[in-house]
Amino acid sequence: MADAVLKLAYEVSRVTEEKVALIEDVMRRTGVLALNARLEAARAGEAGSAFSVVAQEMNGVASDIRNIARQLREAVATNIEQLRWAGSEMHFALRGERLADLALNAVEIMDRNLYERSCDIRWWATDIAMVEALTHPGPDSSAYARERLATILRSYTVYLDLWIADRDGRVVATGRPDLYRGAIGVDVSDEPWFRRGLGCSSGDDFAVCDIARNPHLGGAAVATYSTAIRAGGRSDGERLGVMGIFFDWAPQAATIVQGLALSEEERKTSRVMLLSADHHVLAASDGRDILTGKVVLETEGRTRGWYRRGGSIIAFARTPGYETYQGLGWYGCIEAAVDAEWDEDAGLGTPRAARPAGG
Repeated sequence: MADAVLKLAYEVSRVTEEKVALIEDVMRRTGVLALNARLEAARAGEAGSAFSVVAQEMNGVASDIRNIARQLREAVATNIEQLRWAGSEMHFALRGERLADLALNAVEIMDRNLYERSCDIRWWATDIAMVEALTHPGPDSSAYARERLATILRSYTVYLDLWIADRDGRVVATGRPDLYRGAIGVDVSDEPWFRRGLGCSSGDDFAVCDIARNPHLGGAAVATYSTAIRAGGRSDGERLGVMGIFFDWAPQAATIVQGLALSEEERKTSRVMLLSADHHVLAASDGRDILTGKVVLETEGRTRGWYRRGGSIIAFARTPGYETYQGLGWYGCIEAAVDAEWDEDAGLGTPRAARPAGG
């Protein structure tokens, strides 16, 4: 629709300019004829006096029509400019809303994925092998727990590893001891995921931490979920220790930010991101600044919207959560370059600063 409005504006402007130019040319020639007629009337003397009056009137009519043509050009130019501006704003509104919808889609897909992780941790923490490893610590119970953890990992490939830590914060079993050799025996008592997991009020609760790199998992970026392992696997049982599960963040997030329904042309000029609550870059379709950069996101208190900054549209949407997973306040965000033909440099007139913000 916006394209059609702009095309119509350009066509009306072109046709109007062409026709006004023709009128002005006719009036110019009429003026020349009127001037010649007056010269001939003057040469004829008294016999040409009546014709001189007619010639003078012709010249006046030509002048009036030239003024009308000038006014028409100015009036059409003003209205065409307004039409172009309206078409431009329609274009940005439609594109901004679409990008904001896609930003919401990105963070919703991730939250649905992470909701499943919250279900996993609460389920696996009640497994008899996990409970036994802390109720009756020893080589046999630890080996049984490692076997169960390894079985889970073979089916749930989105995890790097699963750990069990006793109440003092010492890791007693992992699912991949051969791959991550340094994890067994590590003291995690000061780690946020352990402290928060141990503090869960019941077996129905869980803790989740923002994305961070785990030095015991090769420095990989992980989303860590945890909850207390309780006596007898009961929801209200005594807290024996903590189970932590480490979601393999990078490949899962990359699939989401690189897989949004953008056109091929949009994909070339857009950057899709997942941002933390304080706008740090958690994932980006171009792979830049992940866990190191921050976006200055101007939400102005909105949970969803878009605005223009420089030569780009910035669209964003804050997570609404999913089911029992409230999320961590993350944002989906898309930064898309503005097409030159829609910018004020292309002659659309109204300066960007004067245009209303979208969203």
